[in-house]
Amino acid sequence: MINRLFRPLKEGFRGVIRHGAMSLSSATAVTLTLIIVSLFLIFTVNVNQMTEGMEQTVTISVQIDHDHESAEQEDQLAMEIKAIEGVGSVTYYTKDEEFQFYLDSFEDEETKEVFEPFRDDNPMHDAFYIEVTDGTQLEEIAKKIEELDGVHKVAFGGQSAVQLISMLRTIRIAGGVLALALSLLAVFLIQNTIKLTILARADEIAIMRNVGAKNGFIRSPFVVEGAMIGALGALIPMAMTYYGYRYLYDVTGGYVVSKMFTLIPAKPFALYASLVLLGLGVLVGLIGSFFSVNKYLRWKR
Repeated sequence: MINRLFRPLKEGFRGVIRHGAMSLSSATAVTLTLIIVSLFLIFTVNVNQMTEGMEQTVTISVQIDHDHESAEQEDQLAMEIKAIEGVGSVTYYTKDEEFQFYLDSFEDEETKEVFEPFRDDNPMHDAFYIEVTDGTQLEEIAKKIEELDGVHKVAFGGQSAVQLISMLRTIRIAGGVLALALSLLAVFLIQNTIKLTILARADEIAIMRNVGAKNGFIRSPFVVEGAMIGALGALIPMAMTYYGYRYLYDVTGGYVVSKMFTLIPAKPFALYASLVLLGLGVLVGLIGSFFSVNKYLRWKR
């Protein structure tokens, strides 16, 4: 029983050693592919976090009309805003708080003193600050709020905020598509390598079939061999990802350009990304070898 379980592993390992040149060639191709996949994985995941971070920081500011500032009217307006699809949280600030925020925006005490006399006859408006669940709906939600009764003015950062969020999402999707395409390329490379291995062992396979060996018995060593090639090909990308990302995070201080664009912390992301690459290497090896063996067995049926 134990021999049956370990036979595919033993035969797969022998296959890797026996066909060292071909295995090395395929593993190298997987290595190069996974290095590129690693770069896009790191890039895509961080862009995703940056996009979500921007969506959380970009808010819609809603100023309330002076003739619509009773508690009952403002509660009604808040309910109407919350009822709009895509609206997340709604935070209320009084005109006094808004005036204080305005004063605090100045660092110069003399400038603050110039505006201080306006506190008694406060020209500010009561306001709502709204976070949305989807940054791409920012402009659409702002227009709907603008049409509500009692709204004096709506501000949300304009088209530049919408376009930046949309651009980051497009980059993230493109990175994911490219990573998938590169993974399929790795499957194709391993499939061809296993195909050559099968042809080199055609007589051995024919003997096993003649003595009644089932397809699963014949297939398993080749599938294990493909998984080993994929795992070998993943070792260098794993090391580069783990140590390279930790170094990048330490050098940049955890953010790019400004603190608005923060990187995912190196711990535990670098480890998880490395394990993903190992899993991806093994997976493409399994898939490539499985299809290659199945195709040969059907052809020789």
